[in-house]
Amino acid sequence: MRRELARRIAFTIGALLLFRLGIQVPFVGMGAPGPSFSGEHVVRFSIFALGILPYLTAAIVVRLVSLVSRRLSSLERSGERGRRRISGYTLIVTLVFTTFQAYGYASTIRTIPALVPDPDEWPVLAATASIVGGVFVLVWLSEQITRHGIGNGLALLLSVNILVHVPVDIAGIARLLQDGQVSGSVVLVHALVWIGVIALIVFVEGARRNVGVEFAERRLGDRLLSARAAILPIKINSAGFLVPATVAPWILFLPVAGLAYVFGADTPWVAAAYRHLGFGMLAHLVLGSVAIFVLAFIYTAYVVDPEHAAKSLAARDGTIPGVAPGEATADYLDRVVSLTTVVGAVYLTVLQLIPEVFELYGIGLPYSMMINGGGALVVVCTALDIKTQVRDVSLTNPGGVRR
Repeated sequence: MRRELARRIAFTIGALLLFRLGIQVPFVGMGAPGPSFSGEHVVRFSIFALGILPYLTAAIVVRLVSLVSRRLSSLERSGERGRRRISGYTLIVTLVFTTFQAYGYASTIRTIPALVPDPDEWPVLAATASIVGGVFVLVWLSEQITRHGIGNGLALLLSVNILVHVPVDIAGIARLLQDGQVSGSVVLVHALVWIGVIALIVFVEGARRNVGVEFAERRLGDRLLSARAAILPIKINSAGFLVPATVAPWILFLPVAGLAYVFGADTPWVAAAYRHLGFGMLAHLVLGSVAIFVLAFIYTAYVVDPEHAAKSLAARDGTIPGVAPGEATADYLDRVVSLTTVVGAVYLTVLQLIPEVFELYGIGLPYSMMINGGGALVVVCTALDIKTQVRDVSLTNPGGVRR
């Protein structure tokens, strides 16, 4: 299937080039970027100014609602039709979020005299519409990559956004090193830590807790399925990264934002709360660690439902050796998942807090906000997913039969 693999790789590269080209297209009302515009400015004034983040936020919100809504949760497990409905709900929420963000963004630019000399003629609604359209173009592009290319389209767009910041950050650190503003030992420590982080991610994301399962002989229509042994793999990190890392700041800052709205942001104790919850502060590090750890448990309980798994095994005449079917199987799986989740939650917490620990001890380097443990996790997992898909396509003969 070399021709199919080459076609998929070419499609993926073309889609990513289209994504990078779109960053050079300014939204309505903005002129073409001049030589004084940096790469970061070009992104901020392009039709892709908001990136794919509104869609990710909407997907996370829908997923959180499904945690407490039995109807939404059952829809997600009801097959392709249910997943399409969930996707439709996500797009509706995306439209709401994107419209609010784009309108606020365009309205803010209108107040900057250096960018808009004549605010009365600034096309706020047209700029808003073009930014909203840019977000939905990225959603469509990510779906096309997933369907016709190699890898997960959403993860690839996120990874490209992260990777383009790496050369800029390395160049900035090299200038600081050359000017003597940072020591070579600090840079070496950072390099060794990130090499270790990447190795840790590769190890943990590939690790599984395999639970042995035995299936009894049963008849399926005219076919007689013989008894067989199998394994039920449970990931160490079943919670992923996006939900815990995205929701944790909401838990920290939304209560403080509510208090600021009621009592005023200038109130001394509210201002002190904001200050102590800032990046690199001890309170932010401790509370953020607790939030991510707890969220990893909560979300894993949704992703890996022991009761649902026990029912599925019983429906297929499957049993875990030495464990009675039904409630006993659910309890056993719950214990296994809980133990593996402890490891996964610690792992996620460590990844999220690495740059913050550097900052707390005064040995931080000027990374962009994109370069952190979570960003490394997204990029490495995307690369591992591409590797798996390339191998699967390469080992599949025409007609869908594996070699």
